[in-house]
Amino acid sequence: MTSTPDPATARLPERAAVVDLEAIRHNVRVVRTVAEPARVMAVVKADAYGHGAVPVARAALEAGAAWLGVAHISEALTLRAAGIEAPTLAWLHTADSNFSAAVGAGVDLGCSGWELGRIVDAAREQQRPARVHLKIDTGLGRNGVTPDRWEQVLDEATEYQDAGLLRVVGVFSHLAVADEPDRPETDVQLEVFRDAVALAEDAGCDLEVRHIANSPAIFSRPDTHFDLVRAGISIYGLSPFPDQSAHDLGLRPAMTLRTLVSQAKRVPAGQGVSYGLTYRTPGESALGLIPLGYADGIPRTSNGGPVRIAGTTYRVVGRVAMDQMVVDLGPAADVGAIAGSEAVLFGTGDGGGPTADDWARAANTINYEIVTRISQRVPRIHVDSRPALQTESAEQAVATHAGGVA
Repeated sequence: MTSTPDPATARLPERAAVVDLEAIRHNVRVVRTVAEPARVMAVVKADAYGHGAVPVARAALEAGAAWLGVAHISEALTLRAAGIEAPTLAWLHTADSNFSAAVGAGVDLGCSGWELGRIVDAAREQQRPARVHLKIDTGLGRNGVTPDRWEQVLDEATEYQDAGLLRVVGVFSHLAVADEPDRPETDVQLEVFRDAVALAEDAGCDLEVRHIANSPAIFSRPDTHFDLVRAGISIYGLSPFPDQSAHDLGLRPAMTLRTLVSQAKRVPAGQGVSYGLTYRTPGESALGLIPLGYADGIPRTSNGGPVRIAGTTYRVVGRVAMDQMVVDLGPAADVGAIAGSEAVLFGTGDGGGPTADDWARAANTINYEIVTRISQRVPRIHVDSRPALQTESAEQAVATHAGGVA
């Protein structure tokens, strides 16, 4: 569910993922500055990594993104149904994917070879040529044409192209270890990619775009930029690197996950907390009940995830349950004042507040998963802090925080 707060009351729901669309715009501008002259594809798959695909796509396009990227055709059709007509690529298909609807809606299709016949059938049905980006598997081992079959697939695609049934407008691939910039596998993948592009051009493909760079490659490997870069996690203001923060890259986290403290109460020493009683209070203390749990997307495996209440960060104790979790507020807590207070699980990190990276470390996962898995039980509230955030240009952010990476 997506909504905006009532301007008359400015009250948020009791739990919400608040998404700042100006932060999205800022991050797109930063990526554009780093990637120039390559254009930017804003990747809005998985409901824009949990941020809300339609409002995020609009904000990204306003900030200068030239393309949108999704995994599934259904995601692309959602954008089209919302009136978004920007160039859009969908790349992950099954035999039951609705290729006909995609071609009819002018959605570009990633193709790993096996889909060619189905795409051509869709083009015949729609009486318009399909736009295809052929994917070469340069080493990641997921979808894509293996190098030994590349020329065979090119021959088939160009035959259909000559018949007016499709146009091969792009060649693309995906990097496996770009978040570790010194790994040699990226160089190997780039060599395979360049060879595949050259063969496609020799076969008569008039390519509009060549793309392989993901968010980490955008910032660390300018030699991967080609015509187009695919920005995913970076446009949401999160770093793809384990040793660099969003602030280091000049990015602003767009999502703040917040709720209200449901209850605060005093308990004696030795009070057990949550299923399994894996935590007991070391002395007399106070406990705060946070009404979010793994049904809302909080990893059950989180160990000591941070929660910010009234300017103080507390740690989750005991196991995360389906609908709730508990923080130990300490013996000096004013339970009357804390009950009903706002509790922020993650956000911008300003003032030392918790971030998605903190929760990723607590759950032994990555920040991508933390924001993407927030469930639809948590309303998305889209806000626009444009007046407050227009104090630093993308160029200044890159120069200040990401010096040398471009």
